[in-house]
Amino acid sequence: MFKNIYQLCIMTSEARSRNMAAIKSKNTKPEIEVRKMLHALGYRFRLHRKDLPGKPDIVLPKYRTVIFVNGCFWHQHENCKYASLPKTKIDFWKNKLEGNKLRDKLKQSQLKDLGWKIINVWECEIKNESDNLSLRLKEISNWKLKKIYLVVDPANIVRYVLKI
Repeated sequence: MFKNIYQLCIMTSEARSRNMAAIKSKNTKPEIEVRKMLHALGYRFRLHRKDLPGKPDIVLPKYRTVIFVNGCFWHQHENCKYASLPKTKIDFWKNKLEGNKLRDKLKQSQLKDLGWKIINVWECEIKNESDNLSLRLKEISNWKLKKIYLVVDPANIVRYVLKI
């Protein structure tokens, strides 16, 4: 596509827009790898449930668990070599990526309030074939859901409480 870095820098804004629009948000290679691992471990799951905050990549309803497969760059994985800021349009990228992190925290907080357990899988964990990742995924089976209680607190906020 590009023979050298200078060709990348002289892209028109239309070409750059097409390039960025081609970046997938669903069914990415890391996400597919995690799904293969889960399936091999015997888990069955749903994908991208729109009725849950943040539309988690993978949902395991039996275990009341959601999995987000995050790109290290887009979600700014701390202390990761893949999470560096671009050298151009620094303010734009800083705001964009910080916004992603804030939205992640908000959506995960909403999921916790609804009684869901959350697993964040990072792109670098998959690239490095981390044994830690497969151990974390195996642990899900210990979280089997027993009962959910609907609780309304004094401020009339409905919460789901898990009793395991």
